[in-house]
Amino acid sequence: MSRVAKAPITLPNGVTAHLTGNVISIVGKLGKLTTRLNESVSLEIGESSILTHPNPHYPNAIAQAGTARSILSNMVRGVSEGFERKLQIVGVGYRASLKGEVVNLSLGYSHPVEYKAPTGIVLEVPSQTEIVVKGCDKHLVGQVAANIRAYRQPEPYKGKGIRYSDEVILRKETKKK
Repeated sequence: MSRVAKAPITLPNGVTAHLTGNVISIVGKLGKLTTRLNESVSLEIGESSILTHPNPHYPNAIAQAGTARSILSNMVRGVSEGFERKLQIVGVGYRASLKGEVVNLSLGYSHPVEYKAPTGIVLEVPSQTEIVVKGCDKHLVGQVAANIRAYRQPEPYKGKGIRYSDEVILRKETKKK
């Protein structure tokens, strides 16, 4: 069996898991997350841990058990600690400001770009050149950060645009005659 699937998921204090059919709900201090599991995976929910078991009647059950364990681990971490993604804005005149749940971005276009946060996501703007995306759903946090970055991706010559804080932009040399 997969090494990932063999490892139990420990539930921190204040986190509970409920299984109804193939749908599992995990509730913690930061929110509630629900997902539907593949039918080739069965769960064993204890007092402080969750174990995944592959169903031997399905051909790819071992891989699905590892995937399910990884998704459940991210859900448990999300409702207990949360996830965050930091973005940096690089460029002269490029800036961000926050008004309620809407981030106003000045990115060199003729008009300001406004992005409204979906439910479950908290946007913060600690400075004019930084945006912090926080939430309990890892997939949604990454998708929101990618959507904001897509408004002005970093270009390779000057590096201007919106980038992840840990992203390295490979710079090109300017074209010469």
